[in-house]
Amino acid sequence: MTAIATPTAVSGISYADSVLDLVGRTPLVRLSRVTRDLGPAEAQPLLLAKLEMLNPGGSVKDRIGLPMIEAAERAGLLRPGGVIVEPTSGNTGHGLAIAAALKGYRCIFVMADKQSEEKRSLLRAYGAEVVVCPTDVPPESPDSYYTVARRLVEDTPGAFSPGQYWNQENPAAHERTTGPELWEQTAGRITHLVAAAGTGGTISGTGRFLKGRNPAVEVVGADPEGSVLSGDTARGYLTEGVGEDFLPGTFDPAVVDRWVRVPDRDAFHAARRLTREEGILAGGSAGTALAAARVLVRELTQQGRRGAVVVVVLPDTGRNYLTKFYDDAWLEERGLLGESDGPAGPRFVG
Repeated sequence: MTAIATPTAVSGISYADSVLDLVGRTPLVRLSRVTRDLGPAEAQPLLLAKLEMLNPGGSVKDRIGLPMIEAAERAGLLRPGGVIVEPTSGNTGHGLAIAAALKGYRCIFVMADKQSEEKRSLLRAYGAEVVVCPTDVPPESPDSYYTVARRLVEDTPGAFSPGQYWNQENPAAHERTTGPELWEQTAGRITHLVAAAGTGGTISGTGRFLKGRNPAVEVVGADPEGSVLSGDTARGYLTEGVGEDFLPGTFDPAVVDRWVRVPDRDAFHAARRLTREEGILAGGSAGTALAAARVLVRELTQQGRRGAVVVVVLPDTGRNYLTKFYDDAWLEERGLLGESDGPAGPRFVG
């Protein structure tokens, strides 16, 4: 199996055998408008965005769905008629649901109540069942979405949980696809990778490949305030799909050279700027990554590093958040409507 298969051609007609063959090979696009306030354009490094929302399911998580399922099939852990159960913030569920729809598996996804209704609706559209759990409980709580998912696996005949937080097929998928794509697309000239981390699969696998090709590539992690991945004290935050209150087994902290810690306000406003100034509708995790990339671009500009090539991974589409941070009323209710990209905004830590 390859997540980036070449479409088939018959009698001059080019097509993919299934939607799964369209996962990966997402394009790069230059970002220049969202950095205009960081100094003269000619003094800035080249900033490129990896558009992962152009995967069929709308996110970078499409890359790991099929590999995790096929690994379970090979190991005899998932058999015909089986049930896939997974705790997810939504996007991994979408990737799994697409693969499951083609393979005939039933899916049950367990989500925290802070995740958007759009994500839940999309999972149901693929035929999945959705169980919603409270957000503000510790991972070991019987009500946490991790614990509820484990209980469902135990109580459901034929159930299997891919376990994206511990499944090494997660970072391996990025080491096989995302990393090589970036190396090829930049002709090996990439100097910096900026990515937000949740399970850590994207940043660990992609970063590991790039550093294997060039140890000088610098990997910058973008993390919400309140996430332990960057060493912060665990506390609640609103940005979905990134950050954690524990260290996943799929996360390799040795790959990350530096961290930028990003408040919710700055993540949401960066995503909105990306949409309004660059025409790229992206999610809050993309806003987190972009806010971190701006910190890096500002630093490189001040250092005169015009030859640097910075790639920022934009994990998912903003269509999942139209009733959340793209809604002024939603931001205002939470005291986040006013912009802030100053001393209390995104910053390097550690």
